[in-house]
Amino acid sequence: MTFDEILSFTVFNNALRDYILAITIFVITMIVFKTIKYQVIKKLRHAVNKTKGDIDDLLIKIIDNVGWHFYVFFGIYFAINFIQLPTVITTIFSYAVPIVTVFIIVKSLQQVVNYGILKVTKEKEPENGQSIANILGRIAKGILWSLAFLYIITLFGYDPTTIVASFGVAGIVLAFGLQHVLSDVFASFSIFFDKPFNVGDFITVGGNWGVVKKVGIRSTRIESLQGQEIIIPNQELTSAEIHNYKKMEKRRIQFSFGLIYDTSSEKIEKALEITKQVVSSVELVDLGRVHFKEYGDFSLNFEVVYHVKTSDYNKYMDIQQEINLKLKKEFEKEQIEFAFPTQTVIINK
Repeated sequence: MTFDEILSFTVFNNALRDYILAITIFVITMIVFKTIKYQVIKKLRHAVNKTKGDIDDLLIKIIDNVGWHFYVFFGIYFAINFIQLPTVITTIFSYAVPIVTVFIIVKSLQQVVNYGILKVTKEKEPENGQSIANILGRIAKGILWSLAFLYIITLFGYDPTTIVASFGVAGIVLAFGLQHVLSDVFASFSIFFDKPFNVGDFITVGGNWGVVKKVGIRSTRIESLQGQEIIIPNQELTSAEIHNYKKMEKRRIQFSFGLIYDTSSEKIEKALEITKQVVSSVELVDLGRVHFKEYGDFSLNFEVVYHVKTSDYNKYMDIQQEINLKLKKEFEKEQIEFAFPTQTVIINK
């Protein structure tokens, strides 16, 4: 038997030379894939490391994430084109190839979308962008896989419009049942893009005061002045009136105090002068006015207005405390007495 006769020996409707050719094609394909995987990508990665942008890094990552099982699958597919196989096997591959291709494309697009969403959200809100990026990424992932599913069912001869209509009805029912949850989720998007406050801002909302600690998908957490954590649904935040003190460049402060009625006119004038000097001497304070305002029920009332050149509430309280202590010391030196509630009873004999 000659060598040519050996190569012409038929097994399962294929000559031995056809099997050798198919194996050769498979080996060549795997060598090409391996070269791309370990040599070309390695050189490209070394080149992109010298660039400032990160788009090229993303493209290298997408290519590198394609696993060996996909390479083996396509290697087999290229090889079997050179031999005759049972109809059932060729049919399986005719469906499997576009499905696998769509799978790879969707996985790659998912990485691109996640990169874009995370980049935008991080630039807009560095401290809180991750939670929004996660939910947007899940929505984008659902859309991509839904489109891929619709494409795949068309390969099997099904009409996608029927399935879309069925999912549409189911989606309406599901959305109705989850309307409160969804309203909080969409409210979180409103908070993120409209930015009425950021993490670390001191706000008041609905009678609650505190520092924003976290803006989540469904709720926002605030640490109150007393130390407890207040959890407010995002839907309530978007419909409530919010006072954001972090946005203030300065804070207007107004406070009052009273002196006893026995205070002489000279000491009243002295009290006005002392108050102006004390308030003006405090750092970060701009004095607005000091007035002997009125005759009260049991005191001579004074009103003071000043501006604190900071939005920090704790700093404001430190300043007010400093003013109060200085006024107390200076008034004691001049024997000027603060008033307290008193009542005088006059008896006629």
